[in-house]
Order: sequence, then structure tokens, then C-alpha cells
Amino acid sequence: MNIRFIRTLLFALLWALVALSMSAASFAQVGVGVVITIAPPPLPVYEQPLCPGDGYIWTPGYWAYDYDIDDYYWVPGTWVLAPEIGFLWTPGYWGWGGDRFIFYEGYWGPRVGFYGGISYGFGYFGEGYEGGRWDHDHFFYNRAVNNINVTEIHNVYNTTVINNTVNHVSYNGGNGGIDRRPRPEEEAAARERHIPPVAVQTQHVQAARSNPQLRASMNMGKPPAAATARPGEFNGRGVVPAREAGGSYAPPANRGGNRGAENRPENNVARPSTPVHPRDLSPVPRPSAPNTGNPKVDQKYQQQQEKQAAKQQQERDKLQQKQEQAHQRLTQQNANDARRQQVEQQHQQQTQQLQQRHEQQQQQLQQKVQQASRQRSKPPQ
Repeated sequence: MNIRFIRTLLFALLWALVALSMSAASFAQVGVGVVITIAPPPLPVYEQPLCPGDGYIWTPGYWAYDYDIDDYYWVPGTWVLAPEIGFLWTPGYWGWGGDRFIFYEGYWGPRVGFYGGISYGFGYFGEGYEGGRWDHDHFFYNRAVNNINVTEIHNVYNTTVINNTVNHVSYNGGNGGIDRRPRPEEEAAARERHIPPVAVQTQHVQAARSNPQLRASMNMGKPPAAATARPGEFNGRGVVPAREAGGSYAPPANRGGNRGAENRPENNVARPSTPVHPRDLSPVPRPSAPNTGNPKVDQKYQQQQEKQAAKQQQERDKLQQKQEQAHQRLTQQNANDARRQQVEQQHQQQTQQLQQRHEQQQQQLQQKVQQASRQRSKPPQ
């Protein structure tokens, strides 16, 4: 057995112990993403419920996966109050990672970033958002793609959106997936300050997870509650059932019996979407080439960007090595589960602090590039 295999096995065992020591509710609250070899079902066809009030923004439904039930389950689309004025929702999406599907969690931010090119509908047609826009402190809704009661909400407009997407594919890449990669501006949006799903969204996912009727094996891709007017409300007038499944779906023949970590297939590895270790982070971003209009200035900032990216990767590697040494000490000390969980929490805090510091550094350098570009474009006095 080589050292790399032992290290990978040790991490898997440690994460399994942490997961088993947490309740299902608390596990969901920290937002656990999954890696799975089974493709998610097609997106169901459904209508949008009426917007409940001013300031609510549509968050489309999606298929989530739960190892405890070994099944996908539908998280209904719903209207959510924006956490900050000017913030928009970037939906989460499934992407093919070369040998398995990975779920990338959605977030709130000043711009809509990359969401896999998935056509979720109602303004989310694979790129950007056509459902509305902020004007100062009011959100204006595009009636062409949103269900709005104009007698109660007056900040509306009507712009026809041409949507050429005719499929209901729910994942990016791989066999049959959407063939689209992020644009530079979408990558930049992911690096901007953003907010993870708010509390009502987390509770909404938990409610969907505990509802057997929303499991793909039960509804065969046609959930009885495809969308809701408010988060967590799956009964009543505000609930909209799916009109039809987005395509044929049959549950995998080998589902079931994989509730415990010891019975889980080796290629289905749970990982935290809230990063615990540096290796859980997305790759260090490589910013696009500066274009200030001055080749010498562009070259200078290009070199600074490359130097910064290399240094940040070194800092990630150093912290990862330090945390792996801590794991080894826990094994040597035969530490109990409580101690292991405490160390993992410390590692999560260290990793998040590192990530925040790196994001600030990237933003500061990007601001310098933008300032240089603005100065170049100023007309002569």
C-alpha cells in the first residue's frame, strides 16, 4: 500500500466518523454536497407559483441526492426574499467531474455566475438571469417569464426572452450533459463577495429531504410538489405539481442497502460543500489577461496575477500538509470521535479563513487592474 492510498483512506474514514457523529438535521444545516456516479433525473415540467410579494426572487427547483435513502429527491422551486438589496441568486448545479457527478451549491451575489448552462426556466435559461433586475432599492420583475400579480406589485416590465433550449437535462458535462463552460465574467462573479443559501432555503431543503413523495424512486421524475410560493410549504394553494416528467427515468437497480459508510460504494464519496480542507476548495482561479489598453501595464499585472496564484497554491499545500499531520496524530493517539470532530471544525475554520484571505487578495488586485483601465480610458483634460 502506498502512502497516497493510505492518506486517502485515512481522510475518508475521518470524514465518515464526523458524519456519523452528527445528526441528520445538523448535517444538512452545514450544507453537504455529494459526489455520485448516478446521473440526476431530467428536470420536471411545471408552472411557476404566483410571487408572494415585493422583493422575492425566484430560486428554481433541482434534484438533490441523499445517501441515507440512496436516492435523488426534488427540492421544489420557490420564491425567497433576497438577503441584501442588489443581490441575485445563482442556482446550484450538477457537473461531471471526469468519473462522477459533483453538486456545486448555489449562492447569492451582486451578479449571477455560472450554473452549468442548465435551463431551469423562469429567467434562468443557462446563462445569466432574465427574470428581473435591481433599480436602486427595488427589484423589477420581467412579466414575460415571471408569474406576478400586477395589482400588488407595480415594479414590473415586459421583455420577451427567446429561449432556444428544448431539453430538460439537469447536469453539465459527461454523457448527455450540457456542453458549456463558464465565461470569464461568470468566473469573476464566483470570486465576488457572496452569501450561501439563507436559513429558509436550508430549511426548505431539509423539508424536501424528509418528504418521501419527493424521492425520484417514488415520483419517477414527476414530483407532486414541483414548486411552492414560499419555502417549506408543500401543501396548500401555493403548491404547484409537475405537469410531466422532463424525460424517462428509472431508479438504479442497485439502490438501497447503502445507508452506512461501511456499505457505501467506494466511488460514492460524501464531501462537504462547505470546505473543511484546502483540497475541498475549487482550484485557485486563473484570472483572464488584463486589458488596460497599455501592453506594459498589462504585462505587469499579468505577472502579479501569476505570482499571486502560485503563492496562494503554496499556502494551500502547506495548510493541507499541516492538517494531514494532525490527522496522523489523531490516529496515533487513538482519539475519540468528539476529539476528531473538534479537530475537523478547527480545520474547517482554518480553511475558510485562508479562502477569505485569498479572495480579498484577488479582489484587491482586480480592483487595481480596473482602476488602471479606467484611468487609461479617461479623455484628456
